[in-house]
Amino acid sequence: MTEADLRAALDELFDRELIFHGFTPFMRDYDLVIYETVDPRSGLSPRHRRFRFRFCTEARVQSRVRPDTWSTSLSDDLVHEESVTVDSTGYVWGVCAQELYPGAKIISDSERANFWHNQVGIPFWEVQIEANAQEIRLVFSELNVEDVESGYAPFVIAEEGVAERYAASTKIPLSPSDG
Repeated sequence: MTEADLRAALDELFDRELIFHGFTPFMRDYDLVIYETVDPRSGLSPRHRRFRFRFCTEARVQSRVRPDTWSTSLSDDLVHEESVTVDSTGYVWGVCAQELYPGAKIISDSERANFWHNQVGIPFWEVQIEANAQEIRLVFSELNVEDVESGYAPFVIAEEGVAERYAASTKIPLSPSDG
């Protein structure tokens, strides 16, 4: 991935709605899922896009909400959009999205990216992604971007636990009686 490729992909994040972010269930990659609105007159349809930051060695998320706003935003009523009234005060968490503004930028000559490049032997990048509620910094090697369909769920709880899933995938018995 070249810097120009990365910059072009990150430009797609500008002024979009971030609706989910976090590590994938297999914990190696970090996903951002955005909603991209369009002018109805364009003839295009809105879409959801997943930005998968592959081989993500570092992720830091920090609130951009000011402390004085946090102190007035602790009510659980602000988590449920339908509970918010004109008399509510504080940050309304319940909109379940944050505007990606000013967006994403590459950290040039990143000390953290250089560290991981020297340790692992493949190129790494560091990016800063700013939204109205959070700043996200990621160190990663590759970025894949693709559309995701309605109903996409980044994580689903499986009936079996991790130990059972691991044992089934490796054919290792959980106990001596499992043979």
